[in-house]
Amino acid sequence: MTTTASATSRSAPLTRSQFRWTFTGLLLAMLLAALDQTIVATALPTIVGELNGLEHLSWVVTAYLLAATIGLPIYGKTGDVIGRKPVFIFAIVVFLIGSILSGIAQDMTQLIAFRALQGLGGGGLMIGAQAILGDIVSPRERGKYMGLIGAVFGLSSVGGPLIGGFLTDYLTWRWVFYVNMPLGLVALATVIFALHANRPTGQRKPIDLLGMVLLGATSTAIVLTTSWGGTTYEWGDPVIVGLIIGAVLGMALFIFVDTRASDPVIPLSLFRDRNFVLPSAVGLTIGISLFVAVAYMPTFLQMVNGVTATQSGLMLIPMTVGLLFAAIISGRLISATGRYKIYPIIGTALVAVGLIMLSRIDQNTPYWYLASSLVVLGLGVGAAMQNLTLIVQNSVPGEVMGTATSAQNYVRQIGASVGIAVFGSVFISRLTSEMSGTPIGGAQGGNISSLTPEILAGLPEAVQRTIAGAFSTAMPPLFLYAVPVALAGLALALFIEERPLSAHPTAGRMSGSGVADAAPVMDGVAEPLFDGALASVEGGSVSPRRAASGAAPEHDGRVPMHARS
Repeated sequence: MTTTASATSRSAPLTRSQFRWTFTGLLLAMLLAALDQTIVATALPTIVGELNGLEHLSWVVTAYLLAATIGLPIYGKTGDVIGRKPVFIFAIVVFLIGSILSGIAQDMTQLIAFRALQGLGGGGLMIGAQAILGDIVSPRERGKYMGLIGAVFGLSSVGGPLIGGFLTDYLTWRWVFYVNMPLGLVALATVIFALHANRPTGQRKPIDLLGMVLLGATSTAIVLTTSWGGTTYEWGDPVIVGLIIGAVLGMALFIFVDTRASDPVIPLSLFRDRNFVLPSAVGLTIGISLFVAVAYMPTFLQMVNGVTATQSGLMLIPMTVGLLFAAIISGRLISATGRYKIYPIIGTALVAVGLIMLSRIDQNTPYWYLASSLVVLGLGVGAAMQNLTLIVQNSVPGEVMGTATSAQNYVRQIGASVGIAVFGSVFISRLTSEMSGTPIGGAQGGNISSLTPEILAGLPEAVQRTIAGAFSTAMPPLFLYAVPVALAGLALALFIEERPLSAHPTAGRMSGSGVADAAPVMDGVAEPLFDGALASVEGGSVSPRRAASGAAPEHDGRVPMHARS
């Protein structure tokens, strides 16, 4: 058995205690990264009021999103090349420094710059947690742990606005950033002292710096287009047109450079494997569906039902409950049975049903119906999202697992950004149409983009009812428009190939040389980690002793990038 330049060095097996602490650190890191995508949403009105920067409001969110998106593929590739632990520690430190600086920012320029720094670290947290889990847990056992990570991601996405609103109401908006410190320090300590990660050995190939620059520039153009288009600038504005042209040219140049790089930041060969392409595409549809609900439901609840920001966050808890339940249960079932294809299929179908249910709400809808719709949507997202990452990790060569994980997340992030922009433009267009000719008491000079719940509460009652009716009519159809997106994900999920889950974290997959990678890193780890209790795969069973021995796996001739455990 030969090793390649990206082979990993032997490290001591993790003990039970080391694994528990390491996994706890990974969960905390994922919690922080996901939480900070949404936690500032309910604090923004207070922040921009205190720092006198209403015109720069969107940049507080965009700066984090942009930096995190750019960082995703870079962190994934760098972790594959120099090792995950130092890259992950770097990401945590950058995130914490950005959090402190954001909390002490004295003006909007400082806050936007520090949020970008925070996002640069946040992108590394998300990818590092998933890639490290792939290093220390076999695909066969990984489902239940991916389920927990997916649950944390969903909990953070929905709970972020609630926590942000609570901290702003009862402490100060600066605690939206300071709250990261205790959790981040615990995550940093556990990773430093408990994680014994693989270290790549052998000759390193040159890092694809030009590819990283081009991908970063392209990502910037895409995110700015989706953030500004239809809001800050009209879609036909020269700024937006220039960004679109720049994104297209940047992607073309990136592909040209990537095909000639010795070690590309995102190997285009990944896109020849349908178990990378299809899960990435399905994840994109799930991401759009989730963020459409998370982005617009609080606005509906506040503007139509007249609840506070904190109350609107509490009313989204049913979606979190459904997501937590489905993510944890589906992960455990995958580990028990070795079967995973059914869950993206069920998940996308439930997402479509949930969106159809949400499309029927109006200002008279009882809360029990809204809660039921959110539960169904949450069940669908929980059954699919993190299990798609498991499918990708199980299907690609071990030496590019971090790269593939980051590429899948990158596709989902970019796709969701584009989707949210499109749906946002549709919503503004519908709302403008519904409110045309509607008197809003001269508030904001009739500018509905500046209409807030506070301003609405100060208008005459008759005007409030009229505006609430306009929101109630304009917004629910957005969920119906997202149904074809979910159904497209369902159709794609049907063509995912169910391949046997490997019993090794990095073994059982073909390397670029065509030789199955040995698994020196996890030598003997299956026993202390999982008590040697590996469930059967396709009616067979895997002995933990044999799994730990690095015995040559039996290859499935139909799947060139995967081998049976």
